[in-house]
Amino acid sequence: MPDSDSIRIGISACLLGEQVRYDGGHKRLPFASEELARHFSFVSICPEQAIGMGVPRPTIRLVGEPANPQLIGSSDSSLNVTSQMQSYAKRTVAKLNHISGYILCAKSPSCGMERVPVYDDKGNGLGKVGVGLYARELMAAQPLLPVEENGRLNDVHLRENFVSRVVAYARWQAIAAQGLTAKRLEDFHRRHKFLLLAHNQPIYRELGPIVAEAGDLDDRADRYIAKFMQALKQPASIKNHTNTLMHIQGFFKDHLDADDKIRLTEVIRDYAAGMLPLLVPLEMLSLYLRKYQIDYLLDQYYFDPYPRDLKLRMGL
Repeated sequence: MPDSDSIRIGISACLLGEQVRYDGGHKRLPFASEELARHFSFVSICPEQAIGMGVPRPTIRLVGEPANPQLIGSSDSSLNVTSQMQSYAKRTVAKLNHISGYILCAKSPSCGMERVPVYDDKGNGLGKVGVGLYARELMAAQPLLPVEENGRLNDVHLRENFVSRVVAYARWQAIAAQGLTAKRLEDFHRRHKFLLLAHNQPIYRELGPIVAEAGDLDDRADRYIAKFMQALKQPASIKNHTNTLMHIQGFFKDHLDADDKIRLTEVIRDYAAGMLPLLVPLEMLSLYLRKYQIDYLLDQYYFDPYPRDLKLRMGL
């Protein structure tokens, strides 16, 4: 696994506090600049500035068919930077294979991931039905890349999910860079077992047969990581966490005395009922794991999926 310090995340420059917005301002995201910056490095990009639009600059918006809009000046329809943005985006995203995630600026006609306002050529709003032109190229070119918007990262579940996906994807990129082997694929799958179970049990059951196949390794790996990232994209639910915790509990049946078994069962049940946060049963299981050193569990990423001091499981 790569050190978190070596993991790179692409980000809209304004979210790091760079004064590159149309009005010379920024939209600094403290979670990125103060929390993630302690562990990850950023690749900062402002597409509008990069195509030569100054700071400050005229505002632009998406105009036309939502699936294929133009990037037009808000108050000057003769300003059309569609081709410049598309060309820049294609060139740039093709060079971003070294990043493991991306944080985009919400509602931006360039960087918005979803729900960007679109207008017809008479200025009438068609609704929040668009995707920023740069964001569209990014997500099309790198469909496996974890992508989120600044606004959505205020949700504790989406925040935790995004960072978990970024770090997991970076692990995959690391073994791919080392040279993928059948053994490395098996180890990757095994160490993510409980993380996958917490996110998407049906896909977890699909992944095992892919790992066990005897076919072409590259083809298997492509199919595996596509489904793997699809599984992690679904935020882990209380129900799935509960089932995962109970599964892990079974590994301790020959180690715990009757009182400890009862207490652990009560704690998991209270978590399932919403009376305790996820950290309580996790900490109890981690304590038992350190004490009894159960081999299969010792290197499971479920216990430490990302840097602990980010405190991402505090609200789960």
